Amino acid sequence: MAFSLPHRSTSGSNDTAVADEDSGSVSKLLVERLLAWRHVSLTLEDYVSGIEKAHSAHGHSYEKALKALSHPLREGENFDQRLGGIAGLFDNLRSNTQGQVNSHYETAKTLHGTVLPIFTRLTSEIKSKEKEISKGSGKSAKVVDKARASTQKYIELLGQHAAGIDSRGGTVKPSEDPYVLQRHVYNRLHKQVQEENNSRGDLLSVQNGFAQFEAHVLETIKTGLSQFTQAVNKQSEMCIGMHNDSLAVAQRIPPDFEWNGFVQRNNTLLIDPNAPKRSVSSISFPNQNHRSTQPILAGTLEKRGKLMSRSENGYFVITPAKYLHQFESEDDYSKDPSPQMSLYLPDCTVGELNGMNFNIKGKDVAGHMGALSMAHEYPLKAHSPEGAMKWYEVICEMAKHPSGVGGKAAAAAGAAGAGGLLSMGHHGQHQQQQQQQAMGQQTGLMQPQQAQQTVGQQPMMQQGMGQQGMGQQPMSTMGQGQTGMPASSMAQSSMSPTMNQGGMSSTMTQGMPSTVSQGEMPSTMTQGGMPASSMAQGSMPSSMTQNASSMGQSGAVPGSGMLQGQAMQPGQMGNMAQNIPK
Repeated sequence: MAFSLPHRSTSGSNDTAVADEDSGSVSKLLVERLLAWRHVSLTLEDYVSGIEKAHSAHGHSYEKALKALSHPLREGENFDQRLGGIAGLFDNLRSNTQGQVNSHYETAKTLHGTVLPIFTRLTSEIKSKEKEISKGSGKSAKVVDKARASTQKYIELLGQHAAGIDSRGGTVKPSEDPYVLQRHVYNRLHKQVQEENNSRGDLLSVQNGFAQFEAHVLETIKTGLSQFTQAVNKQSEMCIGMHNDSLAVAQRIPPDFEWNGFVQRNNTLLIDPNAPKRSVSSISFPNQNHRSTQPILAGTLEKRGKLMSRSENGYFVITPAKYLHQFESEDDYSKDPSPQMSLYLPDCTVGELNGMNFNIKGKDVAGHMGALSMAHEYPLKAHSPEGAMKWYEVICEMAKHPSGVGGKAAAAAGAAGAGGLLSMGHHGQHQQQQQQQAMGQQTGLMQPQQAQQTVGQQPMMQQGMGQQGMGQQPMSTMGQGQTGMPASSMAQSSMSPTMNQGGMSSTMTQGMPSTVSQGEMPSTMTQGGMPASSMAQGSMPSSMTQNASSMGQSGAVPGSGMLQGQAMQPGQMGNMAQNIPK
């Protein structure tokens, strides 16, 4: 009789990541059915044994056999209670056994040596099948439960950090980035579904073979009863009819009669072989499409290796958590979902865009063994200028210093010597002015307006600054609109230790272009940097000449004759020596 299993309706539908169903429910149900069949076989053994005893002890033994059949069948709910099944068979046996109270001892020997071994072997087969299913399904169920627990763990982490990313201002650890957590969810979900499908396939194979096994069990029962009948037919003619009747009842049971009834009664628990397998694309979970899990920009970029030996392509993602992650590939199942590199963009510095190339400097906070402990500069290259501009604009919006500071600013500073100005960026000028103003307050530096008044008011300067041994005339300004360095700051008594030793203080070098900090002063500071009036009036003390000569060798003071690598103009040293009072 052909049949098909109905569709199974459970809470573990395809749209739920972690199914609520018990992964071992099917195997437990099949094991319970095997236990029922084993009890059937054991009951038949008891029955035949009772017949044997009945023949040995005549009617007394048959009465004991009747008592064994008079009890309700254990796990009887697993069998169809209608006529034509196992329940009906046992009803027939009970009625016929009543007439076999008086049996012979010879029949007991036959039953003991022929019929009982059949049911004993059947019981052993059922027990072995029960252990096989219990052991295999138990191991498979543990694997599925473990995979589901792992998936549920990351789903809960995703919900926790996705909900709290706005409340914490968007600052999260790389491992707690909702995008990374979602990749972990998909990774575990793939493994879970694979284990579920493997377990489902194993159980379905066992389930499909169960009908054949039950047919074998039923056929064995028929064989045993047939042997039993042959043994008892040797008894009196009166008992033959009763036993033939019991045999006929058993033979009329179709092989799939009990199985079809079992399927109809448990259609909500058994697996429907026509139901499709689960797939990740049909599964949804909480916060699956949360905005924090959607990348702002994603694609492949070319990154230079750490040893600058070769370049490699990587899959880069900018997340709403302001991280730039690098992954091995876009595949989050077969590849490791954890990032190979993670840069927190607000702590990074971005270089200038050059065609398809740009650099980003920052510390890798991915947390793996190969991550650099200090900040490192990473050269990146896009596949097209348009793509590079898109990446560059998005990164600059999140980075601490969106625009690069480097070669172009230094080149501009070196090119400004002809005009007598130090060309610095707006940011560098502002920083230098603040530093020079701070130095002026500490060492007596004057603003340009004060320096102009000092030229015409030499006595007043001597009165105010003569106690410190400082000169009275200011040097030329370091750039138009910038605070100048007075000549008095070059006096031995007022200069800082680093200035007297031929080096500029860190306060003065910060904020200047690289050409200035390395002693490459513009020509405006070497030629005419110190007003001629101050030199002609002889306002520079004798100690000034000694320090000036020593400082000219080291390149610490911004004057052409005092810079290392730049010779004084002919006659300049002589003029300075003549004008310096002795």
